[in-house]
Amino acid sequence: MNKVVLSFSGGLDTSVCVPLLRDRYQYEKIITVTVDVGQPQEDLEKAEARGARLSDKHYTVDAKNEFVEEYLFPLIKANGSYEGYTLGQAIARPLIAKKVLEVADREHVSAVAHGCTGKGNDQLRFEAIFRASKYKIHAPMRELNLARSEEIEYALEHGIDVPTTFEKPYSVDENLWSRSIEGGRLEDPSCSPPDDIFEWTTAPTKAKAQHQLSLEFEKGVPISLNGTRLSGLQLIKELNEVAGKHGVGRTDIMEDRILGLKAREIYEHPAATVILTAHKDLESLVLTRQERRFKDLVDSEWSELAYEGLLDEPLYAALEAFINKTQERVTGSVTMLLHKGMASVRARSSPNALYSEELVSFNDKSLDQRDAEGFSKYHGFQSRAYRKFVK
Repeated sequence: MNKVVLSFSGGLDTSVCVPLLRDRYQYEKIITVTVDVGQPQEDLEKAEARGARLSDKHYTVDAKNEFVEEYLFPLIKANGSYEGYTLGQAIARPLIAKKVLEVADREHVSAVAHGCTGKGNDQLRFEAIFRASKYKIHAPMRELNLARSEEIEYALEHGIDVPTTFEKPYSVDENLWSRSIEGGRLEDPSCSPPDDIFEWTTAPTKAKAQHQLSLEFEKGVPISLNGTRLSGLQLIKELNEVAGKHGVGRTDIMEDRILGLKAREIYEHPAATVILTAHKDLESLVLTRQERRFKDLVDSEWSELAYEGLLDEPLYAALEAFINKTQERVTGSVTMLLHKGMASVRARSSPNALYSEELVSFNDKSLDQRDAEGFSKYHGFQSRAYRKFVK
């Protein structure tokens, strides 16, 4: 039997893919796979029901803990960010693709498919994993050059009930780490986004008053919130709710996609904002100046690879080796203040702190200030020599 496995979110693109794979590609059996990386339970249930109704067989794979421990924890250690985007969707795609391949192996299919368009990044992230397998790859949206309006019309013609409509043509992607909203009038960079597109965050002007919280890290990973030890999954969930109420974690950027196109992207990521801000601040307390300077370069390279979905690239493993070595000392506590969309550091402490209050104090004389005079004589020496020749 001619069979194909489809990565299935339950949204417009992947829902339309099912009849397309049957009618246009002539597959006799279509198997849909939804990978749970922290989507709302209601969305998972809708995707499962839609997948079961449209396809011949449906799988829902729980990968939440794996997503946190094997993907988000490394992201936190690397201060993962691309042009202000906290990489929530990007870092999830390789995991989703690998879970789809596991089902493909189990079902002995001949092909795998995804619903990505030919203009976005996700096609590359999925196929970076898919193309290392033995399976043929289908991307109906790209291969048939379908516009969003054509997809909606096709869904209506085939009686497919999907959340994307002509009135609300937004494309929403959500997981534990972030929520992305794009499409429709949001494609116009001059358009101010309407309040109804946001679900995780309160408008900063309407947000609750100040709220202080503490995060504790162990070897670069958050382990407790306000003194209560939690699993990574629980901690991120709780922090999303708390920080979201204070309007923390909205990003509206012009993003440079891998293909070279600029796109207006809007994200919500409350927990990610708080955790990444706290983590980087704690690093400033325990890492040396040279470590911090070089790690900024490493973090940037790591984020580029994660954005492109190249987690199997050898350089990615090499960068992680350096990052993990630095994180051996990133243990301690950070106090954060949430207020009207802002998340700021109020205090930090660590048993591995390189800071000495005694030595830096203006009232301490254990370091003889006169010793610095010799250093100052040589500081800027070449600059002064150069100035002699400049009129």
